[in-house]
Amino acid sequence: MYEAVRAWPDGDSTVSRLAYTACEYGYDGVVVRNQPAASPESEPERIRDAYGVDVVEGFEIRADGPSQASGHVGNYRPKVTLLLVRGGTPKLNRFAVESDRVDVLTDPMGGRGDFNHVLAKAAVENGVRVEFNFGPVLRQSGGPRVQALSALRKLRELVEKYDVPYVVSADASSHLQLRAPREVVAVGEAVGFDAEQVRTGLEEWHRLVERNRERMGDGFFAPGHKRGRYEEEP
Repeated sequence: MYEAVRAWPDGDSTVSRLAYTACEYGYDGVVVRNQPAASPESEPERIRDAYGVDVVEGFEIRADGPSQASGHVGNYRPKVTLLLVRGGTPKLNRFAVESDRVDVLTDPMGGRGDFNHVLAKAAVENGVRVEFNFGPVLRQSGGPRVQALSALRKLRELVEKYDVPYVVSADASSHLQLRAPREVVAVGEAVGFDAEQVRTGLEEWHRLVERNRERMGDGFFAPGHKRGRYEEEP
């Protein structure tokens, strides 16, 4: 299972510290949503060797609108393994699920965001994963927590009805905000998921990473096709 995190300077912890904690909690890897400040301890290879945790270079686009987001997609798609678009408005949510170059629409119910059957069908058609962001439920209380639970329940109903691909995350920006899989599962059960569905959402990060790393390889041509010489049968 993988978790998606935000490292320093956008977050409060370094990639190394986040990876160490993720390893302690039983994760196999972390997807870094932002480009961390350049330093020896932020190099993925060093961290993999030190902790045995895969470190995936990702980028989460945060834009004011679809036009700005589109420019970032063109810029970052060739540079990172996973490309995410932060939702939170109807226009950004729609832009993300209608773009087959986007891997994940994150936090679609945040801010002024909403999700409906039209967006669900577009996400399925374009293979865009929708994120269940459990961060607000884990870190808020009272009315905001109740509202976050309600929004996640609505999203879950649409995802289940239309069989939308999805990922799950605690959206940690500090090693102190990371949660072990069992705690994430507990939140998912409060939303209406069963434990296996939550684990599937945590594992989906890894499936995306493996798919994209294969596509970024020299031999990839198109889905289902690779460059290379066909071998003749004897």
